[in-house]
Amino acid sequence: MSLPLKLDRLDDLPRAPASDVKKLGWRGVMRTVAREGRLAVTNHNLPEAVILSADEYDAILRALAAAGAPERSALEELRARFDERLAALQAADAGARLRAVMDAPATLDGKVRAGRPG
Repeated sequence: MSLPLKLDRLDDLPRAPASDVKKLGWRGVMRTVAREGRLAVTNHNLPEAVILSADEYDAILRALAAAGAPERSALEELRARFDERLAALQAADAGARLRAVMDAPATLDGKVRAGRPG
């Protein structure tokens, strides 16, 4: 079962003082977490910890993964291009190709000759 992802501000979360947590015990805390999805535990009215249900935690992780997917795709594409260029520099004939580029006449006809594989 998956809860819809709804991220509240820390001040808007249901709260329980640490003393109540001690009085209610783990079962009492977990009843609140099961009902609310999350619980801010306070000490002197300041939030110290947030307890999440496993479903809530999983929903947050899935939402973060989905939100980061486009960045990962762009990063993976950039990494692939870098690896391709690095492989060209590490090829057995890389030295010979570099010497050929350096020994060739300086006329490039508007084309870049260095920095491309092959």
